[in-house]
Amino acid sequence: MATSRTRRGTTSDVVARYARAVVTGKVVAGPHVRDACVRHLDDLEHGHERGLVWDGKAARRAVGFFRDVLRLNGGEFEGLAFVLLDWQAFIVGSLFGWLRVDGTRRFREAYIESGKGSGKSPLAAGVGLYMLMSDQEMRAEVYAAATRRDQAMILFRDAVAMVDLSPQLSRRLLKSGRGERCYNLAYLAKGSFFRPISSDSSGQSGPRPHCALIDEVHEHKDRTVIDIMQAGKKGRRQPLIFQITNSGVDRTSLCYEKHEYGAKVADGTLDDDAFFAYICALDEGEDPFEDERCWFKANPSLGVTIQRSYLEEQVRLARGMPSLESVVRRLNFCQWVDAENPWITNEVWRSCESTTLTLDDFKDAVVYGGLDLSGLRDLTALAVARRNDDGSVDAFVDFWTPEDTMLERARHDHVPYDAWVRKGYLYTTPGKVIKYGVAVKRLGEHMETMHFEGIAYDPYRIKYFRDELESAALPVDMVSHGQGFYRASDSQLWMPRSIELIEQLIFDGKLRVLFNPCLHWNVSCAVIETDAKNNRMFKKRKENGRRIDGIVALTMAVGFALNKSTEREPEYQMFIL
Repeated sequence: MATSRTRRGTTSDVVARYARAVVTGKVVAGPHVRDACVRHLDDLEHGHERGLVWDGKAARRAVGFFRDVLRLNGGEFEGLAFVLLDWQAFIVGSLFGWLRVDGTRRFREAYIESGKGSGKSPLAAGVGLYMLMSDQEMRAEVYAAATRRDQAMILFRDAVAMVDLSPQLSRRLLKSGRGERCYNLAYLAKGSFFRPISSDSSGQSGPRPHCALIDEVHEHKDRTVIDIMQAGKKGRRQPLIFQITNSGVDRTSLCYEKHEYGAKVADGTLDDDAFFAYICALDEGEDPFEDERCWFKANPSLGVTIQRSYLEEQVRLARGMPSLESVVRRLNFCQWVDAENPWITNEVWRSCESTTLTLDDFKDAVVYGGLDLSGLRDLTALAVARRNDDGSVDAFVDFWTPEDTMLERARHDHVPYDAWVRKGYLYTTPGKVIKYGVAVKRLGEHMETMHFEGIAYDPYRIKYFRDELESAALPVDMVSHGQGFYRASDSQLWMPRSIELIEQLIFDGKLRVLFNPCLHWNVSCAVIETDAKNNRMFKKRKENGRRIDGIVALTMAVGFALNKSTEREPEYQMFIL
């Protein structure tokens, strides 16, 4: 049993020292971290009344394991001792320093939420290795768990690298597999192991985790992984479910449930002595785009694993681009954001529109097309882009809509299709559905004055357009352009990559588009959908009567014009570490 002085913490106690620094304002921290620190200090004074014991020696032993045994990997950190930053030491020390009266650990579940690049994955890997080696638990099972195996492997690879770089661990642990294909770390002396596991794996049943490290909780669409781990830990004396994540977008998700629960436990609204939460967040009313003094609250490793210059660049790129702003706020500043965000502001798009550019400017130019076809209600759009010597791009978009239903759809979509037709911004085709022959005829007119390298297309209904091309005997190369998150075409044209390219043009002030109110409206209708890897694609706003065909066609044309890589399927990674 610890003494009263031990319960209150000593001057050598890094956990209490950090907590006091946060509470007194010497260390900048957000509201939930401040609450967690107040909770720790209160428990040092009164926790014994609930059967809680603070063991400073156990806390120091765990923190020392990182420093004395583990080595970091990657870039400038390769081979360096894993000296925990103060906020990390607070987490590790709390988890392993708080005990129950029976001598087992107090905390059985931990939820850690911080900005991207804070070092959560290496921290989790270190926790897993410590529990594998230092608990003397017979047949301990340690899992790096995620919804997808590739995500689980990110954390597990950190653990494998730490073993490779640590003489103490490499002598005692046996690896199965080599290099990137390592799939198991065995501690034969205790019959224990550390391995990755995911909900998309087959043949995984009945885990009995001593420690489960759950990565990227915001990506979990359901409770499957966590429920499996929770159910399996019942036979263990002091198991730990250690969850790490960025902030998310879905306030009905498991991640937000954990976020809210952890915040309430930290501030004392809920009593749960077995749950630990370290949740980075900004204070109400703070805007990281206006005041960088709050950045440290979401990025406790700022200046070490993530640099201020990187955050400055993210903020600069995201200004005026709400969909990117959403990503930056969520990943870098721990702000839960709405799932649907406009792609770009009107002000930024207007800077791309030109009233002086004309079709004559494209005469004799080498151009690249982008084609988005429609059936009954949407618009058919053909975009044409010209790449200039200075890296800029000029472009225009033609639109078609069925004539017979135009007025009805104008009322439904709340836009003046008829006025746009009269002014030449939109063309009609006879009947109730698009007649692709009319669009092919217009294409033929362009081909008389421009040199088409080809046309990138969305495969939807392309067979019917090809038939019209064949009937008109137009010799143009048609190039498939992947649309979905997992549908890069053989040409390596892919919507997430093309979005990245057109955005870079916009950022650099190098996109000039012939003004068209129909295209302007399409741009205002576009929002961004993001997958777990932050690949992004367009979708329509949820309201009825929204159309995005023109911006989809334009983005394909730009992607086709600027695409230079055919080596591999690109991933969108501009705004994350």
